[in-house]
Amino acid sequence: MQVGKITSKRLQETVLSRITNHREDVLVNSGLGEDSAVVDFGDEVLAISSDPITGAGKQAGYLAVQVACNDLAATGAEPIGIQVVLLLPPDIEDKEISQLMGEIDKTAADMDIQILGGHTEIISDVSRSLIVVTAIGRAKRERFVATGGACEGDDLLLTKGVGLEGCFILASDFGDYLLEQGVNQKTIDIAREYKHKISVLPEGLTAAEYGVNSLHDITEGGLYGALTEMSQAAGVGFLLEKSEEIVPGPVKEITSRLNIDPCGLISSGSMLISLEDGEGLQQRLREEGIDSYKIGKVTSGRRLVRENGRTYQLTWQGGDELWDFIKKMK
Repeated sequence: MQVGKITSKRLQETVLSRITNHREDVLVNSGLGEDSAVVDFGDEVLAISSDPITGAGKQAGYLAVQVACNDLAATGAEPIGIQVVLLLPPDIEDKEISQLMGEIDKTAADMDIQILGGHTEIISDVSRSLIVVTAIGRAKRERFVATGGACEGDDLLLTKGVGLEGCFILASDFGDYLLEQGVNQKTIDIAREYKHKISVLPEGLTAAEYGVNSLHDITEGGLYGALTEMSQAAGVGFLLEKSEEIVPGPVKEITSRLNIDPCGLISSGSMLISLEDGEGLQQRLREEGIDSYKIGKVTSGRRLVRENGRTYQLTWQGGDELWDFIKKMK
């Protein structure tokens, strides 16, 4: 079986189809492309999302908090607390557990998020620490956003560029190998600093306030995965105008040396946005110092990519360039 998220077809057939009870006060249910549930509490809604960290070694605690809270940002919700589950290997030392928890706590405190509880257990079935974070947030009822809200004719925007998280992990965990492959040390240093770009809370909250139809943070599967999941959630198609503009220089250097497609690389730190008035939101984001790019349109048809004058159908079926790279390195 392929490592990473299971395919949408398999997820629907084996997991989602088994969920039968639905309450009226749950406004956004579990579904393809929906990373957070949204529960009605009158004037406000509660958003809840869970995420594991599986592909990172160094700074996994930092990423665990950021990635879970990014799912809330994609609903326009502000995080208030997290639950942390630590599944740890038998050979781990107390010092390592303490360091990991300290990293999680500092990240949460810097974001004014409280650790509400969780579970810690030593198990023989893992070779390295597995972290699962459930994030809880709140939003005004009239402002929350669902991935499934994308509409035909919408502009598609991307914030910051692709490959940020993937290149941060590659630079942090495989820096020596990157040097051997000819990547410049300065590029590696810049990519390691991408950790400070991993949060999409600023653009998520700004976009929700501005008024958008759909938000989706770009995680496993990169831009290809995010577009596919948004398409599945909303029952629409898209046309991606693929260009070099959306690939930051350091990402381009690292991915080209490793023969990796940056648009298929895990990309926490980037938000996919669907809305009627793309230019207006781009101006608002510029005022806040956030780069954004118009990358295409939502359509009623197929999932298409236009690149160098050629148009073809996107057939992403799951997986990520990072998992493929790690598998080759073992």
